[in-house]
Amino acid sequence: MTKILDFTLLFLYCLFIYWLSDQPILPVPSLFSFQDKILHAGAYFIMAVLAWRSFNHLLNRPIVLALISVTFCSLYGISDEWHQSFVEGRFSDVADWIADTSGAGVAVFLLDRLRWQQVSA
Repeated sequence: MTKILDFTLLFLYCLFIYWLSDQPILPVPSLFSFQDKILHAGAYFIMAVLAWRSFNHLLNRPIVLALISVTFCSLYGISDEWHQSFVEGRFSDVADWIADTSGAGVAVFLLDRLRWQQVSA
């Protein structure tokens, strides 16, 4: 049951990101420069946690789990930027994809560290 829930949450989160990317304008006040990069990193941090939980049901090697989780998020980030290039009022940005992949990488790094701490305890 947990496996189905984890994959469902990941799927729904990906749909949410798609929906956000399909909006011509997002009503987010600009508080400081590079705010959008932090938002991208945070969104893909969450996606990486969901991907980690989902793929953990299928993979038993931690390094493979980490690589697959980050790769999934990075590829989704690329597809998201490509999708935005077709949405009026939006544009595609390599820096956004780097922020996406970085956020996913940080999440997976922290999840792996947490896993090692639990194994060591």
